[in-house]
Amino acid sequence: MGLRLYDTASRSIVDFTPRTPGAVAMYVCGPTVYDVPHLGHGRTAVVFDVVRRYLSWAGNRVTFVSNITDIEDRIITRANERGISTEELSRTYELAYWEQMDRLGVLRPDEMPRATEFVAQLQALIAELIGRGHAYAIEGSGVYFQVDTLADYGKLSHRNLEQLLGDAGSRVEVDEEKRSPVDFALWKAAKPGEPSWDSPWGPGRPGWHIECSAMSLEILGDGFDIHGGGDDLVFPHHENEIAQSEGAGHPFARYWLHSGMVNVDGVKMSKSLGNFLNLADAIDAHGARAFRWLVVQHHYRKQLEINDDTLRAASAAVDRLDALARRARVAGVEPGPLGDTGAFAAAMDDDFDTPAAVAAVLSVVRDANG
Repeated sequence: MGLRLYDTASRSIVDFTPRTPGAVAMYVCGPTVYDVPHLGHGRTAVVFDVVRRYLSWAGNRVTFVSNITDIEDRIITRANERGISTEELSRTYELAYWEQMDRLGVLRPDEMPRATEFVAQLQALIAELIGRGHAYAIEGSGVYFQVDTLADYGKLSHRNLEQLLGDAGSRVEVDEEKRSPVDFALWKAAKPGEPSWDSPWGPGRPGWHIECSAMSLEILGDGFDIHGGGDDLVFPHHENEIAQSEGAGHPFARYWLHSGMVNVDGVKMSKSLGNFLNLADAIDAHGARAFRWLVVQHHYRKQLEINDDTLRAASAAVDRLDALARRARVAGVEPGPLGDTGAFAAAMDDDFDTPAAVAAVLSVVRDANG
């Protein structure tokens, strides 16, 4: 029947039809590089690495883009605390991120755009939004997207403007100068001690959301196929990406995929709780293959419990696979044709159901052991 996937925007399982037959253009939000990668980074990266690999295995030509946010409030704050440049800090943690991704066997993206290298494209998109009446500039403050000018704002997260204004728990920026508390920054005016770029609206730097809109559209073009990321990005980040792109007249992503959150000892990972456990420590203790196996044993949209017990169990499962391989080598068994992959492909075509795909693999393992 072909690939079917759960599209966050429609909240339903839909048939996947790429923009260009046989080719898939895919963008996944990458890290904000102000610290070492944590377990959530690892889970998201493995999930979309598996999606990418399967799409390629199924015969598609995949273009995979993932960005690096190398200018942002947390980067600036930490660089100032350490007395170094934002560039030095961001490059340090970008290298740390890719070191762990390489250990996990995550394929490098075809393109890895950095926000600081796309300032001209960001500014061009902001100018389009101002020209179309969706954004306004405030002298000395920056440029803001005016949310109430877009009739279908909230269609990804299924929130309307009334809910956003009345929801005290919404992640909205409150600024006395903005026309509405739900309006969000496209360009932030320069402050002392911050890096800045010249712009038609004065020296400053881009807001967080605008970078992904500009970079994905510049590299993949209008109406690219898949936009992915963790489900914590649905609102406001991905919602605002849609608003910026479509507000400027550019058709945006056609399908939205979001991976579930990570729980650590039964508690959702949270900056406020300080339980963002170091990914490198988990790999050191249990191995990269155990981490990948744990991820694929659970559906990508479900929450995932990661702790020493779950990683130990995954490591034991990998050991059993290795034991079969050793027995086969000792017995002089040569690798043969791949055989029937129908059950595996059927599982993966069903919204990337990796638990069912793993079951298909283990069925073959049981037969081989016998």
